[in-house]
Amino acid sequence: MSTRKKRLIQFGISVVLIAMGVVGLLVLTASKPEMKKRKPPAPVPMVRTIKTNRGPQTVYIQGEGTVRPLREINLVPEVGGKVVRMSPALVNGGVFKEGDTLLQIDPVDYELAVTLARAKVKEAESRLELAEEEALAAVEEWRLLYPDSAGEDSKPSALVAKEPQLAAAQARLEADKANLRKALLSLERTKLKAPFAGRVGEEKVDVGQYVSPGQALGTLYSTEAAEIVVPLEGGDLFWFDVPAFTSTDGRGAPAVVRASIAGRELSWPGKVVRTEGRLDERTRMIHVVVRVSKPYARKPPLVFGLFVAVEIEGRKVQSVTVIPRAALHQGNVVWIVDKASRLRFRKVEVARVQGDEVIVTKGLEDGETVVTTPLKAVTDGMAVRMVSKPSALSGQRPSKD
Repeated sequence: MSTRKKRLIQFGISVVLIAMGVVGLLVLTASKPEMKKRKPPAPVPMVRTIKTNRGPQTVYIQGEGTVRPLREINLVPEVGGKVVRMSPALVNGGVFKEGDTLLQIDPVDYELAVTLARAKVKEAESRLELAEEEALAAVEEWRLLYPDSAGEDSKPSALVAKEPQLAAAQARLEADKANLRKALLSLERTKLKAPFAGRVGEEKVDVGQYVSPGQALGTLYSTEAAEIVVPLEGGDLFWFDVPAFTSTDGRGAPAVVRASIAGRELSWPGKVVRTEGRLDERTRMIHVVVRVSKPYARKPPLVFGLFVAVEIEGRKVQSVTVIPRAALHQGNVVWIVDKASRLRFRKVEVARVQGDEVIVTKGLEDGETVVTTPLKAVTDGMAVRMVSKPSALSGQRPSKD
């Protein structure tokens, strides 16, 4: 068989196969059932919701600050000399009681000054006695010389009676007594005593060192109370009592100071005592001072310099609703779900936003369903599916020890 015939046979077979394939495809297409077009159902978003409860709620104002001592002074000598003795408490962090002798300056020079001052007082007393005797003798001599002038109303002149000499001796005695008191005071000042109970913040002296009057030898601070300065906006002070600022009867709002120390979360009770003298010109904040009594009574203590969180208990507001912060949207709008499971926009009146909670005074009734889930696309009246959460209103603060 020639090559030409082979090619013709192959071409014919290919045409037959292609034709069979086309026929088969047409048969399959004709027997396939016609597909009906359907519109997919619109997705219904799922949201988390809470049930509202109206009732009384206490307003809490949060702030932060650094713990500082109520009193802090420099240990400064009033006399100079060599340090001969130091208390074991006079170290950084040392604890002392009121009246404890913290440091002793060499008293020898001051003891000698006291001895000399006492001798001068004795000498001045002797001179005064001598001047008094001489004055009496001069008066008696004048009476002998002038017997006619010795009546009851007559007396010699001041110079004859030696009154100037008597006054000078009296003045000299008073001056010497003053010098003695000064010497005794200087001797007493060689002992530097603690003016209050507290701790040593810094120590800059040692035995054998010569110190001069006015030289700072250390820092002492009292442990009777601690203070925390809390910067707050002016509107925050509307909610609680500040003595001599928002309260006329001297009452201060209670507060709780919380801090993390020694691996523990601790709290201390405190009280608002005052505001600082002026408004912060840079931040426009008002500095409220919260005081904690006996910060070192517990262990671990409320250490000075510690950064703490402060929660001030404010006024109690009646008949309000508390919702999560996430449920409040721009323009003070809240999303609620009606009985038909449709989302509705509701304008509310907000009294205060405190932390993660919002206190709503108007716009929400008891038992309404509030949406807490953020949605990217939302319209008034859209259908939603709900997942309920517990109510937001608690009115209590968990205590931490």
